[in-house]
Amino acid sequence: RLGVGHNLHAARDLATRLRGVGTARAALDRVKAFWTDTLGGLQVSTPDPALDVLANGWLIYQTLACRLWARSGYSQSGGAFGFRDQLQDSMALVHAKPQLLRAQILLCASRQFEQGDVQHWWHPPFGRGVRTRCSDDYLWLPLATCRYVRSTADLGVLDEQVHFLHGRALNLDEESYYDLPGRSAEPASLYQHCVRAIEHGLRFGARGLPLMGSGDWNDGMNLVGIHGKGESVWLGFFLFDVLQSFSELARAHRDFAFAERCQREATSLRQNLAVHAWDGDWYRRAWFDDGTALGSARNTECVIDSIAQSWSVLSGAADDDRARRAMDSLDQRLVRRDAGIIQLLDPPFDCSSLNPGYIKGYVPGVRENGGQYTHAAIWAAMAFAKRGDAARAWELLGMINPINHAKNAADVARYKVEPYVVAADVYAITPHTGRGGWTWYTGSAGWLYRLIVESLLGISREGDRLRIAPCIPAHWPSYSINYRFGQTMYHIAIRQQARDGQVAAVEISLNGQPQSDSSFALVDDQGQHQVAVIIRTSGSTVAATAKQSGAA
Repeated sequence: RLGVGHNLHAARDLATRLRGVGTARAALDRVKAFWTDTLGGLQVSTPDPALDVLANGWLIYQTLACRLWARSGYSQSGGAFGFRDQLQDSMALVHAKPQLLRAQILLCASRQFEQGDVQHWWHPPFGRGVRTRCSDDYLWLPLATCRYVRSTADLGVLDEQVHFLHGRALNLDEESYYDLPGRSAEPASLYQHCVRAIEHGLRFGARGLPLMGSGDWNDGMNLVGIHGKGESVWLGFFLFDVLQSFSELARAHRDFAFAERCQREATSLRQNLAVHAWDGDWYRRAWFDDGTALGSARNTECVIDSIAQSWSVLSGAADDDRARRAMDSLDQRLVRRDAGIIQLLDPPFDCSSLNPGYIKGYVPGVRENGGQYTHAAIWAAMAFAKRGDAARAWELLGMINPINHAKNAADVARYKVEPYVVAADVYAITPHTGRGGWTWYTGSAGWLYRLIVESLLGISREGDRLRIAPCIPAHWPSYSINYRFGQTMYHIAIRQQARDGQVAAVEISLNGQPQSDSSFALVDDQGQHQVAVIIRTSGSTVAATAKQSGAA
């Protein structure tokens, strides 16, 4: 027996309780029951068994056990909470454990400084961590809050009172500092924490695009805007999405003035992106402090970066023609079908005079420096799905799925890492092309779950309604989903009959009664229900039937 308690009394009590015969077995049974319940909330059965293995267990397990609880993996034994990292992880749990997303949102709000910025990471239980100039961390708080409220209809969370952190500002010559901050005298509502985060993000450069600071989502580009003038195109798209989403939430909270402000800022940002960010066939990535463009055809390294293209689509800020051309460029220049990888950027940083930051310290073709950074690869697949391009979305998913990297002995010898959990990166350099890098401890697990369940299989929860908007392969004859709401299990069996044309409409009837849109009401009555779904395409009719059983 090996255990730990908060104090001597707790430790002795633990030892006494676990001394009896059968206590270990009972504890193990409770663990098994927890995972059966947690993973059983949403189960899929598709023609792709490699997808089913991940979606029905491993992805949620990796997200919850490794990312949220251990916060540690074989490649990193850190134990810290990352502000943006664990918020993104929790956003994948709206179907399985939405209460964990709620708790993570409130925890992160407590790590926000009075000025609106946040700790990039901190160590529990005391909260010592780093204050940085990173430019996207704090914006994940309002975005995660919007997702939680939209999924659960829990507007009450906006009124939860949370204290701010109190600490000294960064000096002009500091990129970051590590310290134990204090706590503000007065708390504020979660809603006000989100407002303060957005207001802190409304800082723009000469082109009207957000300042990049000491890195945006890509921490390795920490020198692009370190002197306070460099601007980020990706952050522009991301901020646009935050503003659009929070405008809806502000209206629901009856803060009409701030809702209008969000809309005005979003409109201005979209115009500035249209004027300055387009490079001719794709979107630029950023500008350095000295005005040098990054992610442009004029560069010799990092000519194109994946995430600016993906988020032009995911945010909805790009017009249709540019979105299509941007994603075509991503496909042509970053998807390496011969190697089965999707690069973050290309060519890697190596010999040019560009000095974006520590990303250049990685070997060219490894991790963020031109390898497959799986986080971004998933965003690319999500963007193709949002555009209705099922063929390319599913092709990219097949390349990302780790199980497909271990189908035979040669694949195993090449990939070299666990095929049942997601790897943060896959190498793109000879002789290691196709080798998996950092496994287990990666936010890619939660995003891959969202890609499969939401972007592709088409399941999204909106309060007490479930919306179905599939983006499935043309060759699939059928698939099914078991979805639990409270103590009621919905069994949804979808059959695709004729398979050509784009999806034009989804018609649903509940217990024989037609629904007004492509969603149906979720009721926790433990009863029996019948759901019929018809997916109509521009050239065919796809019929689907669904049964709901009340047994949890």
